[in-house]
Amino acid sequence: MQSNPFRFSTAPMMEWTDRHWRVFARTLTRKALLYTEMITAQALIYGDLERLTEHSPAEYPLALQIGGSNPDELYQATNLVKDMGFYEINLNLGCPSNRVQAGCFGAALMSDPKHVSECLSAMCDASGSSGPKITAKIRLGINDQNPEHSLPRFMSMLNDSKINHVIIHARKAILGGLSPKQNREIPPLNYELVHQMKKQFPEIEIVLNGGLKTIDQCQAQLGSVDGVMIGRAAYQTPQILLQVDRQFFHEDPPNRNAFDALLSYRSYVESLLALGFPLKHLTRHLVGLYHQVPGARNYRRILTERAQLPGADWAVIEDALAAIPNVENV
Repeated sequence: MQSNPFRFSTAPMMEWTDRHWRVFARTLTRKALLYTEMITAQALIYGDLERLTEHSPAEYPLALQIGGSNPDELYQATNLVKDMGFYEINLNLGCPSNRVQAGCFGAALMSDPKHVSECLSAMCDASGSSGPKITAKIRLGINDQNPEHSLPRFMSMLNDSKINHVIIHARKAILGGLSPKQNREIPPLNYELVHQMKKQFPEIEIVLNGGLKTIDQCQAQLGSVDGVMIGRAAYQTPQILLQVDRQFFHEDPPNRNAFDALLSYRSYVESLLALGFPLKHLTRHLVGLYHQVPGARNYRRILTERAQLPGADWAVIEDALAAIPNVENV
C-alpha cells in the first residue's frame, strides 16, 4: 500500500482552509495531505511572512500554495518558505477568479506555457535538491483551447521543467465569462482525459481534482491516477475525512467519531479564546460536522447565532452538541 500523503488530499480554498480548519481536520485524519489557502508571491515577499505562513507541525503533512507570475518574485517567495517544513510548494495555475486574472496568474497562465516554464524553473532553483518539491495545480485548459491537443503539450512542458507532480482539475476554466462558482459546475468534467495523461506521462504523479464528493468516488479513481483531491465536500461535510486514514492508508483515524474529534479540538479552541480570539472564527469550520442527522439544523443554528455573541466560549459548542440525539455515538 502506498503511503504517499497525496494519495488523498484536500484542496486549497481561499478563506476556508486556514490554520484553524487545518487543526480541526487533523482531528479527523492524520494522513491526508492538507493545503494552505493560496498566498501570493508578493504577499510573502512584502507582507507579514510569519503571519501568512503560520502553522504548526501538528498540521503536517502540509503543502503551501503560491500564486504569482513573475519568475523573480516566485524565486524569492520560494526561497523564503522552503525551510518552513512544507511537504510541497504548489503553483496555482487553475484559479479562474477575476481578481487572480487581474494579477495575470492562476488559470490565465495556461495560455503561455513558456512563461509557466520560467516560473516553475525559478521555483525549482530556489527550492534546490533538498527543499520541498515544486508542484503545479492546473485545469484541462482555458477558454477556446481544445484540451485534447493543448493539455498534452502543457504536460510535456511540465515534464521538461522537471515537474513530476501535478494536480489536474478535470474541467476547463472559462475566463471572463463564468464566475469561480460557475467554473466549478458548468464546464463538463472529463476524468478520462486525466486518465489519458497518466498513461501518456507515467513518470508524472497525477492527482485528480474536481467533482469528487464521496469516498467511493475517490476510491474508484485510484486505479487510473496516483491520488485524489477533494475540495468543498471535505469542508462542508467533514465527517468524510474520518474515513480517509482507514480507506486510503490502512490506519485508524485519530478519533473514533465526530464527537470525539470535536472534544479533541477543545484545547486548541480554548487556547485561542484565552488570547481573546473570537469563537465565531473557529466555529464556522464546524458547522458542517453533523450533516443530515436528527438535530443537525439546531446544531448549526446554535453555532451560527451564539458564536457571534460577546464572550462566547466552549459552552456554545457544548450546547450545539446537545442538540444532536445520542451525539456520543454519531
